[in-house]
Amino acid sequence: MKKKVLRKVQDEEELFPLAEDLLKIFSRKRIFVFYGNIGSGKTTFIKQFCNVLGVEDTVQSPTFAIINVYNAPEYGPVYHMDFYRIEKPEEAYDIGLEEYLDSGNYCFIEWPGKIESLLPADIATIHIRVDPDQSRIIEAKNV
Repeated sequence: MKKKVLRKVQDEEELFPLAEDLLKIFSRKRIFVFYGNIGSGKTTFIKQFCNVLGVEDTVQSPTFAIINVYNAPEYGPVYHMDFYRIEKPEEAYDIGLEEYLDSGNYCFIEWPGKIESLLPADIATIHIRVDPDQSRIIEAKNV
């Protein structure tokens, strides 16, 4: 069954309860992909997902590392990936993408458009759009 959530977020404080809601709504999903322009708030939103999951580590953009691994005692490793810097999808194989996606652990992926052909079918997609008033329109759906 397809599920869709559309919310307007005025400030960062609204992201934690939204992340909580999305983890419940998409409770069977472990792979969440985030679309949005630079500065739209992808990493900021992923931090809130990690907070909900009880991640103990500092959550930061993996733009240069490509992947960060965080510890969530209740859930095990949480993977945060950023494919902004890769040139072609095959480069994702070099970092072990398949192992991460097949692990059953939470995977949060920024710039998934760069690796769409490698993504499994069972994912949740989150699109973030910045409105002229600087609020964010967040649309989440399962694929």
